[in-house]
Amino acid sequence: MRDLLNDAAERAARYLETLGARPVFPPPAAVAGLAALDEPLPEGPSDPAQTLRLLDEVAGPATVASAGGRYFGFVTGGSLPAALAASILAAAWDQNTAFRVMSPAAATLEEVALNWLTELLGLPAGCAGALVTGATMANLSALAAARRALLLRCGWDVEHDGLVGAPALTVVVSDEVHVSLLKALGLLGLGRERVVHVPVDGQGRMRPDALPPLDDATILCLQAGNVNTGAFDPARELCAQAQAAGAWVHVDGAFGFWAAASPAYAQLTDGYAEADSWATDSHKYLNVPYDSGAVFCRHPEQLRGAMRTGAAYFQVTDQRAGEVVPLARQRLPCA
Repeated sequence: MRDLLNDAAERAARYLETLGARPVFPPPAAVAGLAALDEPLPEGPSDPAQTLRLLDEVAGPATVASAGGRYFGFVTGGSLPAALAASILAAAWDQNTAFRVMSPAAATLEEVALNWLTELLGLPAGCAGALVTGATMANLSALAAARRALLLRCGWDVEHDGLVGAPALTVVVSDEVHVSLLKALGLLGLGRERVVHVPVDGQGRMRPDALPPLDDATILCLQAGNVNTGAFDPARELCAQAQAAGAWVHVDGAFGFWAAASPAYAQLTDGYAEADSWATDSHKYLNVPYDSGAVFCRHPEQLRGAMRTGAAYFQVTDQRAGEVVPLARQRLPCA
């Protein structure tokens, strides 16, 4: 085991050390070489060292050097050394974090991280939070809480009775809404095409003067960082209109919301703390490894209620994670 792990560490370090010299996108020969991985299912076990060598020598050259400084495609970035090293240690621990009793260490670390993120982003004290696989699942979790809260106002328990026959909800988005939020709406049964679109200005910011009528059965979705321009919706004015109507405000802050942590750019997020829920992704600017989305909700009972799970064998008193995120830390679809 030690020799195998040392071999993996050496190969990983060598890969990172050569990022500056390798092409950002792999050459055609390296991509064509991936065909060597498409072999029949082995009838028996393979030598771990040979499998590692195959991955390194065949798949490695065909990777995109997105962790390097010459990559400018998408909002991707790479992991900081400390975060990468911690991820390796966490993989070795192999913890199931559904309940505190399954891993007190992992549960504590998650709670500390969420508390820090709440403070870093300037969110209201007492917010519920959870770590999920990415921004799509963060959006889905927050919107599930919104769906639950608004339908309960109408006397409908969506977790118990489903959506068939439920009162209609209105979802309002900008003309430049990100596809991950639309995907979350589709998964929740709220529809990708049933949304009401609001015109934007020349930078892709939602226009407050163009908002449709809002009410207490409306979810208004804002963007903290337009993916095309980086612009921020005028949150303070939009939140004020939504709150006056009793609407739920959700913020898709996949990458731009991190401006709240910067003294130079925090003014861009003015008013966003007035929302009801927020979604973001720690890989974007905190440079931690992938599968690092985070969801926050001003109304803890709604997020917990939307994500609660139970079974006869859950004979534990602390269902912290199992109540908040979809089936705890299972690998769920992410952007």
